[in-house]
Amino acid sequence: MNSRVEQSKGASSTDLAKYAAAIVLVVAGVFAFYWFQAQLATPVRSIIVALCVVGAAAVFLTTDKGHKTRDFFSETRFEMRKVVWPTRQEAIRLTWIVIIAVAIISLILAGFDQIIQWLIRLVLRQ
Repeated sequence: MNSRVEQSKGASSTDLAKYAAAIVLVVAGVFAFYWFQAQLATPVRSIIVALCVVGAAAVFLTTDKGHKTRDFFSETRFEMRKVVWPTRQEAIRLTWIVIIAVAIISLILAGFDQIIQWLIRLVLRQ
C-alpha cells in the first residue's frame, strides 16, 4: 500500500481564489445556459456549460486538493491492475448461485408471511 500521512494545514489564499474561480465558472455556465435560452440552441448552450465545467475542473486540479485528487486516482488505477477478475464461466456460475439463493430466501420469507397472516386471522376471529 502506498499511503502517506500528512498534516493538513489550511488552504492557501491562492487555492481559495482558485476554488472561488472554479465555482464562478460553473455558476457562469449554468447562468449562460438559461440567459441565452432564446438566442442559442440547446446543444450550443450545453456545450457552453460543458466547457465551463471542464474549465472549473482544470482550475481545481491546479490546487493542492487537485494534486491530491490526481494522486488518488493514479493510485486507484495502479491498484485496479492488481485485481484478479473472475473468468466468464466463474461469473456466470456465481450469478446463477446468487439467483437461486435469492429465489429460495424469497420463498422462505413468503412462507413466513403466510404463516403470520394465518396467525393474525386466527387471533382476530376470536
